Amino acid sequence: MVIEEESDFAMNAIANANAEESEDETIKGRHDIPMQDYEALPMDQLVDELEKLVAVEQLMSVKEHVEEVKKAFLSKYHHFMDEKKDEFHAENTDTLEDFHYHFPLKTKFDSLYNQYRDKKNIHFKSLQNNLKANLENRMAIVEELKNLVSNSNGNIANSLKQLNDIRDRWNNAGPIPKDKYNHVWNNYHFHIENFYDFLHLDREARDIEFKHNLELKQKIIARVAELVNESDINKSFRELQDLHKIWKEDIGPVSREHREELWKQFSELTKQMHDKRESFYEGFRAKETENLEKKNSIIAKLQELAQEKVDSHQAWLNQITKVEALRNEFFATGKVPGDVNEATWATFKNAVKDFNILKNSFYKEIKKDQNDNLSKKQALVAKANELKDSEDFAATTIIMKQIQEEWKLVGHVPRKFSDELWKEFKAACNHYFERLKNSKKEENAEEVEAFEKKKEYLEGLRSFELVGDHKTDLDAIKVHIEAWKAIGKVPFNRRHIEGKFNKILDALFEKLSSSKKEGEQMRFANRLDNLAGSEDSRKLDNEKIFIMRKIDEVQNEIFQLENNIQFFQNTKNAKKENSIVTEVRKTIERHKEDLVTWKDKLKQIRNLNK
Repeated sequence: MVIEEESDFAMNAIANANAEESEDETIKGRHDIPMQDYEALPMDQLVDELEKLVAVEQLMSVKEHVEEVKKAFLSKYHHFMDEKKDEFHAENTDTLEDFHYHFPLKTKFDSLYNQYRDKKNIHFKSLQNNLKANLENRMAIVEELKNLVSNSNGNIANSLKQLNDIRDRWNNAGPIPKDKYNHVWNNYHFHIENFYDFLHLDREARDIEFKHNLELKQKIIARVAELVNESDINKSFRELQDLHKIWKEDIGPVSREHREELWKQFSELTKQMHDKRESFYEGFRAKETENLEKKNSIIAKLQELAQEKVDSHQAWLNQITKVEALRNEFFATGKVPGDVNEATWATFKNAVKDFNILKNSFYKEIKKDQNDNLSKKQALVAKANELKDSEDFAATTIIMKQIQEEWKLVGHVPRKFSDELWKEFKAACNHYFERLKNSKKEENAEEVEAFEKKKEYLEGLRSFELVGDHKTDLDAIKVHIEAWKAIGKVPFNRRHIEGKFNKILDALFEKLSSSKKEGEQMRFANRLDNLAGSEDSRKLDNEKIFIMRKIDEVQNEIFQLENNIQFFQNTKNAKKENSIVTEVRKTIERHKEDLVTWKDKLKQIRNLNK
């Protein structure tokens, strides 16, 4: 009894699958399209897969695939957006502004899924219009067949002719709702068998057809026996499903003495195939259980990191790198058993969220320190503005230099205030020291003489022409630079001539087509000489502060870009990087080149102070 029930279960499973495909032929082929482990793919690859699936002509054959892609993508997307939202609120604790984040990949996903949904709706609308009419037609044919059996007048030739006409119309009647499929077909076959069993047909003609049908069904049974031993389970099961359809829809009845035995053989072989397929998929379920263990281990590590408190920016960068690696490993691990999938996903999200709360708490404290520094620097700016028009140069100069030293000791302020605050402070200091210089009435005779010489030299330099040889021209420019330096300093209020000289140098370097870095370094070396020769040592200090600040800004920008890039792309597969990631990488490289240049400049200034 148990074996019979198991056989019936296997037969019904295939019958239901055939019923579904008979209702909608575009479902065919779904078993031939591999169902990937979509949960292990990053979001950009999921969008690529969706684009391929939407382009498939047999729309419903990819229905399950599309829904799996959708589920995997939205899980990752909502997790990503939750993190972005947490970051926004951590950085903007006092804002009333609503959180908004534009994610182009989600826009593309929505567009593709909408295409699929619209195509599916159009398909269903067309399908539903036909199913009901086809069902009514088939039921009418069954009723006609029933009447043929019960109302036969003994004219065998006429009855066979009517039967063949009924068969032709039945085979062309079209699809019907899948929930009616098995009942309608079984009813049809019941009356077909009655036709042969109860009509007084020509026994010879009936036996010939019974024999022909018997041979066909025996061939199917033999083929199913071969399929049991085939290694490709999916392909074999798909053929078994087709053989069931042929058995049911294309082959007529056999003699009553063979019916039960044939059906028993067919059912038992089908059960063996079904059991073999179940064993095959047990391996997948075992893999899902293994994935669950791996993901639980990853979650445990995340939970540990969410409890570790570190007290430096660099240490937090290391923690962030660890979490990002664990996140990528979690996504790449693949599916877990369906009954624990939601719970596992929720635990993972909570672990990442707890880590972000701890991280944001640290940076919130840093932000508080930066706000304190902002107040200190604003006070220094106010003091500098108060003193910038003072006439007591002797007393005020000491105070202004002291303010500048205090400025150096104050730490970072929020970036959005940094540049404007520095400009205001610098302007106040420059205003005062310009007035201090202008207060010196007597010009040094040697500086005046140097000015006249430089003025004359400048006129001669205007007619200087490059000869076209890079090394020769570069050496010649260097000679002019050294000659200019040798003339000496000029009066403070006439130092505009240095700017004119630098403009000519810039034009020469431009014509020379030397490397950007080489030209920049030579111009900077010339600028340093001018600053070093100035009586106001603060200018050299200001240049040093400015360069150090630029180094810090560039480093922070590189860090931010490298951190953000991990949210857009799995960087292990460079061939599939999208345009956003490629552009960000180019920007990072430009910043790194700028960083080398700024560090070289800082090194030159420090060498001057030795």
